[in-house]
Amino acid sequence: MSSLIRWEPLRDFVSLRDAMDRLFEESFTAPPRGWIAPLSAAELAMDLYETPEDVTIKAALPGIKPEDVEITITGNTLHLRGESKEENEIKDKNYLRRERRYGSFERTIALPGGLQADKAEATFENGVLTLRVPKSEQTKTKTIKVKTK
Repeated sequence: MSSLIRWEPLRDFVSLRDAMDRLFEESFTAPPRGWIAPLSAAELAMDLYETPEDVTIKAALPGIKPEDVEITITGNTLHLRGESKEENEIKDKNYLRRERRYGSFERTIALPGGLQADKAEATFENGVLTLRVPKSEQTKTKTIKVKTK
């Protein structure tokens, strides 16, 4: 069974206006195709989750060497810095497409309170940095069993 949809011409004009706004916004704010810029914080994909024992941060850092990554925790703030370096310079290059980015990157995120930053451990495997920060005993979830009389 088909249903009737009421035509509202103003709705069509609003969607046209939104499309034009998006066109002009992307034209002036987005870099042109082929332009190479350093990695930005938005492009540094991270996952942050907690378990009963710790808080785990995973960051995708493809093509970056572990020695080119710096991790600092100050208070409840995690700073992740690094640099992606081009392997070799090609003198006579005529790129048809260049999408891999090189340069420095930095990302800062807030961590939950009650972590033991001095006991944090970082591992790097297959382009994924995994940082585990244990929770302090005061912040770990405790289960209290109810006793019956």
